[in-house]
Amino acid sequence: MTVAVIGAGAFGTALAVALSANGPVALWARDAQAADRMQRTRENSARLEGITIPQNVTVTADLHDLEGRETVLLAMPMQQMSGFLEIHRDLFLTKRLIACSKGIDIASGQGPTGIIRSKCPKAVPAILTGPSFAADIARGLPTALTLACEDVNAGEGLQRALSTPVLRLYRSEDVIGAELGGALKNVIAIAAGVVIGAGLGDSARAAIMTRGFSEMRRVALLRGARVETLNGLSGLGDLVLTCTSQQSRNFRFGHALGRGEDFDPSLTVEGAATAKAVSNLAETHQIDLPIATMVAALVDQKITVEAAVSALMSRPLKEE
Repeated sequence: MTVAVIGAGAFGTALAVALSANGPVALWARDAQAADRMQRTRENSARLEGITIPQNVTVTADLHDLEGRETVLLAMPMQQMSGFLEIHRDLFLTKRLIACSKGIDIASGQGPTGIIRSKCPKAVPAILTGPSFAADIARGLPTALTLACEDVNAGEGLQRALSTPVLRLYRSEDVIGAELGGALKNVIAIAAGVVIGAGLGDSARAAIMTRGFSEMRRVALLRGARVETLNGLSGLGDLVLTCTSQQSRNFRFGHALGRGEDFDPSLTVEGAATAKAVSNLAETHQIDLPIATMVAALVDQKITVEAAVSALMSRPLKEE
């Protein structure tokens, strides 16, 4: 199976490096100069320092170089996916398109596979998600992820083709559950970062993770997902990782919020946009998502950390 990765950020580069163990991989970078530099130096020093890009990874800025690749991994920010596929849909109409983004599109309220279906209806959509950091994958550290695809035969083929000796993929048909787990855990990771940044302690972080997981399950049920999917790698597993590590961009963003510090605006924080989308969902469907709603308010600077904590702690007492 011929493979291409769209997006030469840290995660896209890491996936290309890992999948090169199975054969040649094409890695597309938006910036032609960056693509040329990576192809020559065999490094992505700006995004994934210290990792050597294998010789069987071809880095290119020309999308037409990917025409013969039947399987394409979309490793781009969630809010860019719709526009990208709209512009380039003719190149991807009949391919296997695997979303590697974690989020909800603000404009449409759709997840990654929904965007793929709307823009490339003849393509086979899937999502690769779960607890993983780019540096770990690129270094060949053992990692387990969820590959969700509604087409069972296609999912089994992708699972075999994309698994490596150190990258273990578990297959699921619950695409909605897998993509919601990956999206929503980023929102809770921001909240966990806020708690630690504000000096509220590990006990408070545990409470945020637990009650946040309850909110994740609530949204999943609303959208028709299976609760057991949220209990797996793409939900609980990813939540634990991103709420407890400084490698998590969403956690670091929340940590900066909690400390009242600025955060690097060049870094994509998927959970910030997702929090707004989830807050809109809560309002539309009248479901109780207090943590996600508070994160959205914090991101938009509509509330202070102190006020958010006070609001959460003064909610009516109830049964768990």
